[in-house]
Amino acid sequence: MVVALPESTNDASGNDPLLPWLWYSLSLSLCFLSHEFSHNVLIKSRSIKKALDGFNSSHKNGKDLENLLSNCITTFKGNPQYRNDPRFLKIWFLYLDAREDFASIFREMEENKICVGQSLLYESYALFLEAKGKLLDAFMVYQIGVSRKAEPLDKLKKAQALFMDRMKEIVNACSLEPIDDGESAELGTSFTNPWSISTIKDLLQKKKPQILKYDGYHPSTKAYSRKVALSSLQNSSRNKIIEIGGYKYQIKGCAGKGGFAQVFKAYVNYNPDEVVALKIQKPAFPWEFYMYRQLDKRIPDKERSSFGFAHRLHLYSDCSILVSEYLAHGTLQDAINSYVVIGGSMEEVLCIYYTIEMLYMLETIHSVGIIHGDFKPDNLLIRYSRHDLTEEEFHERCGPWRDQGLCLVDWGRGIDLSLFPSNTEFKGDCRTSGFRCVEMQEHKPWKFQAYTYGLCVIVHMMLHNSYMAIEKKPSFDGGYIYQPKSPFKRYWNVQLWKNLFTKLLNSSPHEDHSRLLQNLRESFQDYMCSNPQLIKKLKHLLVKQRASLCCA
Repeated sequence: MVVALPESTNDASGNDPLLPWLWYSLSLSLCFLSHEFSHNVLIKSRSIKKALDGFNSSHKNGKDLENLLSNCITTFKGNPQYRNDPRFLKIWFLYLDAREDFASIFREMEENKICVGQSLLYESYALFLEAKGKLLDAFMVYQIGVSRKAEPLDKLKKAQALFMDRMKEIVNACSLEPIDDGESAELGTSFTNPWSISTIKDLLQKKKPQILKYDGYHPSTKAYSRKVALSSLQNSSRNKIIEIGGYKYQIKGCAGKGGFAQVFKAYVNYNPDEVVALKIQKPAFPWEFYMYRQLDKRIPDKERSSFGFAHRLHLYSDCSILVSEYLAHGTLQDAINSYVVIGGSMEEVLCIYYTIEMLYMLETIHSVGIIHGDFKPDNLLIRYSRHDLTEEEFHERCGPWRDQGLCLVDWGRGIDLSLFPSNTEFKGDCRTSGFRCVEMQEHKPWKFQAYTYGLCVIVHMMLHNSYMAIEKKPSFDGGYIYQPKSPFKRYWNVQLWKNLFTKLLNSSPHEDHSRLLQNLRESFQDYMCSNPQLIKKLKHLLVKQRASLCCA
């Protein structure tokens, strides 16, 4: 997962020699990275392994980008102006991620006192180590940061607590026995943790006769055993062949890696025109495949392309391999980051467009009783139409506009409400930093807030290039309401945004959420259609964005 950097006080400086280096190196790496899924868990940095792979295939000197970063670091590491600059820290992490001797690079960062008093350094490096599987080292980095009282200390401690929760989940998953964290509950009671291993296991057992009939479901009681061991696949794996189910999948690169799964881009039977994503997960996890088949069944055909497709699942006793659709245009996170690296932010008309798209999505899955429990920009793939967009078809979202927009993927934390009593509310923590809804933070029951809060965070990231911090404010009825801390800029359509955040952050569990989402969507659509110049500007920005992300 890649997250937007906070605004830097140096960005506006007229005497900022680092800025050209930052822009050139990051835009170069973004150009290659936008072709892959963006599931890297390294916060506030960009993995450049795929960038270097792309560079190696098209340039004689594959070390160009690495040398650029090295020269930048050599030039500025002794300059006190950049010692605590988070942008310079980003350069260091780009370089660190490209090197095998990353531990020595981190020691050099400490020796040069690069952001040693900032929690950002320790959180970023700990997440980097976690992605590498070096969990004990990651734990020690958190400990060092806390012992040094890196600021903001509360944020670092929260990140450390979430890390410990993730480690507990890994132990939990490996043992296949849930750890009682006080959140799980038996099915049919008022509060249930929909993501606990016991809950998922019970639901899969209940639906097993139905799942066995699903097209593309290939179960086996044996462990995976093929010529190419899955453990041999690394981030840099290319052209290795995995043969399963009568198909030959030619690995073309790693598209993302998390605590339980790794995603690879692959050609089917050596055909570059048939590209898929292989999600290899240990232990085996068939739940996501079940959710994709529910989407096939419930989502109307005209909206189905907005929610990703799973072709088949190969289920073994020790792992599962999900074969799904691959989209090569990058993620909404990539689009946000393309503005971050130049010190800018997404234009409001583009923010409005993607807000409309997300409201459409939530409105659609809400109407069929499905919740996406991991609604974040990394899981929103960008779609582009092959045909020219017209102003006339925008409001009805028809013609080429239907093939344009976003695609919501990664349904591993999907919730099928039809499997629970209608009055069920949930108690469980998504444990995704920055996307835990108010109810999760305050240990209260939740339901649709899991994705409505996620939408608010994404909108905030598009507008402000940062996560959303919220605060309680007194309301007219003597109570309080939640609002984002960051102020709205005067030249924005403040009323639109204020209404969105107020309604979604303070919705009642018994409110008609379908009507709420529809009303919000229509308010943004009506604003766009009130001035034809706005849609013309949107079309221009979409073309420009596509070119800037190297996806033309």
